[in-house]
Amino acid sequence: MFTNFEIMPSSSKSKVCFFFDGIKAPINNRTRLKKFIEDIFRAEKRKLIGLNYIFCTDKKLLEINRQFLKHDYYTDIITFDLSENSAIIGEIYISVERIKHNSRILNEYFSKELLRVIFHGALHLCNYKDKTTSQIKIMRAKETFYLEKYKK
Repeated sequence: MFTNFEIMPSSSKSKVCFFFDGIKAPINNRTRLKKFIEDIFRAEKRKLIGLNYIFCTDKKLLEINRQFLKHDYYTDIITFDLSENSAIIGEIYISVERIKHNSRILNEYFSKELLRVIFHGALHLCNYKDKTTSQIKIMRAKETFYLEKYKK
């Protein structure tokens, strides 16, 4: 579906890959982050087979939102669970522009907001939802928990 990805070199052992579709995302220590994402799945007792993060523009994510979800609004993340059984295979699309916009509104560092959204997508694949108030509360607590663990 997408072209012009910048494929970042990664360890052949990593189950997590980062792709960049028309935009750069300043992600520090990518190897450590990929390992930590794998650790989230282990901690949540979920088997991860493969996970692609695709960092893109607002325009690209809006196009995906319209085409696949029939939503006509900007969003920061869309998670696709491609699993056929209990082992996780997924694609997570993240708008870098939306993360920048949201970090300004939330008065938060871009890097922290980006990590929060990256973890948010992984948590969706671990069956956490965010449609109801109680689900949102649980999701935010998990995001905060993993942000704190990652800082250590």
